[in-house]
Amino acid sequence: MQKKPKKSSPTPLCLPITTIQMLYQGQKKSKAALAHYQEALDYMETSKGEKSLECVPVLRGLAGVEQALKRHDAAISHFLQAHLILLSSEPSEEEAALSAHRVAHAAFASGRPEHQDVAEQYFQESLASLKDAEGTRRAKFLSIQDEYCHFLQVTGEEERATSILRKSLEAKVGVFGDLSPEVADTYRLLSGADLVQGNHSGAHKKLNKCLQIQTLLYGTQDKRTLATQQALDVLSKTPQMAVKLRQAPKARPAFCTGLAQHPTVLGKARPHAAD
Repeated sequence: MQKKPKKSSPTPLCLPITTIQMLYQGQKKSKAALAHYQEALDYMETSKGEKSLECVPVLRGLAGVEQALKRHDAAISHFLQAHLILLSSEPSEEEAALSAHRVAHAAFASGRPEHQDVAEQYFQESLASLKDAEGTRRAKFLSIQDEYCHFLQVTGEEERATSILRKSLEAKVGVFGDLSPEVADTYRLLSGADLVQGNHSGAHKKLNKCLQIQTLLYGTQDKRTLATQQALDVLSKTPQMAVKLRQAPKARPAFCTGLAQHPTVLGKARPHAAD
């Protein structure tokens, strides 16, 4: 009886990019994945042209592997090449914004001072494309803006970051809702900024707002809520706050008790980050 020939396993050029990612990155074989991405890119550039849109997902996959190998210069270069190819095809504003964000994120993630100008440039480009966006695109704008604020804080521009965060609070309430992780995180970041500036009262008030929202979202035993409660307890024991809390009039009923019964209470008032 004649044996049937075995089916040959598909070569990387036959596989979708997502499949290559699962085969190699999932098995932590980044160097093997790198060779196959490069092979796929060479094939695409030869058969379709170096500026073909079909090169874009391959370049992004290649950049992801380079990042995993800590080869940040190469990763940024591949993301940038993919971005320039995409721009030549007249993409939508959202596509252009997300592509620019990939470049910015890769430059920021490197942690290297020589990449800061690239990160700044492409964060700005990404945000400019989404500035007047609405709906889900508005949510993406705010998410990228938060990452940009983190970049500014890391690079020593805390005041600029804080100014952007303050202005973003009302927009976040409108997009995500007042009882949302995004609003809670913004209060937490603004609390830290107040503390750096010596405004203990403002820091305490904002951190307390963060805690109230987290308690409603996650419960009192969640690690995020517990971490915020611990930070608030430490802040309350500082000499600056201990005196103020002793002098404060008797507190009203707990925020969370009232809101648990009336979950829309927060939505009736506009947030004031500077309070």
